[in-house]
Amino acid sequence: MKLFTLLALALTLTASAAETLHIYTWADYLSPEAIQSFEAKHDCRVVVDTFDSNETMFAKLKAGARGYDLIFPTSYMIPLMEAQGMLAALDHAQLKNLANIDPTILAKVHDRSMRHSVPYTLAGAVMAYRKDKLSNVEPTWAQFARPEIQGRMTLLDDMRESIGAALLFLGHSINTRDEAQLAAAQEVLLGWKKNTAKFDNEAYKAGIDSGEFHLVHGYSGDLFQLTQENPKVTLLIPREGIIMGCDEMVIPRASTHSALAHAFIDHLLTPKVAAENMEWMGYLCPNLPAQKLVSPEFLANPAVTIPPEILAKSEIIQDLGPDLAKYSRVWDVVKR
Repeated sequence: MKLFTLLALALTLTASAAETLHIYTWADYLSPEAIQSFEAKHDCRVVVDTFDSNETMFAKLKAGARGYDLIFPTSYMIPLMEAQGMLAALDHAQLKNLANIDPTILAKVHDRSMRHSVPYTLAGAVMAYRKDKLSNVEPTWAQFARPEIQGRMTLLDDMRESIGAALLFLGHSINTRDEAQLAAAQEVLLGWKKNTAKFDNEAYKAGIDSGEFHLVHGYSGDLFQLTQENPKVTLLIPREGIIMGCDEMVIPRASTHSALAHAFIDHLLTPKVAAENMEWMGYLCPNLPAQKLVSPEFLANPAVTIPPEILAKSEIIQDLGPDLAKYSRVWDVVKR
């Protein structure tokens, strides 16, 4: 009896001694295989919590949330998080696979030296529709103005994404500081809102899958996964251009497992892991060796291999500093 008790105690102590890596990221953003192989290699446990917008994530951290070791914000949030002293400096000696990052992508992001952040994925907010419900569909943001789909469409509940879509439709930069252009975008969004069932970042996936929604504005990886599962769902890449997002990996200063967080970043940058991970989630990783390992079917995804003429019109969201307040005012009116 005593021996059994001692063995049970030893097993309990061993389990509790294993490190736990706490990750805060977007839904469906890490393949189970990537997590399981890391846990096996490092004899640890990975726990994933999710957020539905950068603003939600930032507000939670700002309110004092602790316990996270690795976070996946979009590039434009990095300067704000840096200014708030939220981020730990990365130790490049622990990141052997940094050289795999595409230098052309580094040239577009804020933290080009990767002092605090490492690019993880490139994605775009695109459109999808049910081809059994809608006809005469053209690849343009103007589809959201169609009155016959009133109550059957969704727009992203994301200030920069939805305002950006309206700006692109009008031929303006998604990073404009011009108040007249923003006012025009506000009017466009208010028009689209009349047809909108809701602003949403999650339910649109199940909604268009079931046929509840006929047209949605969503993230390319989510929608690509749906097209693979449901042939009635079709992707649309608007000809006016799309908003390109570069999500990155950062370690918060409050992390208590920094070495394990560094190891996980390096794990995701390993070409074999990155290739498997990007095919699972449907997003392109700016990892040059990994891109050579993915299937032709993955590269055929129109949201991954965007036509050059549309890519030329597409932009990455930038930090706007004090001018972000102009967007907040527009968003407040639209969401009122």
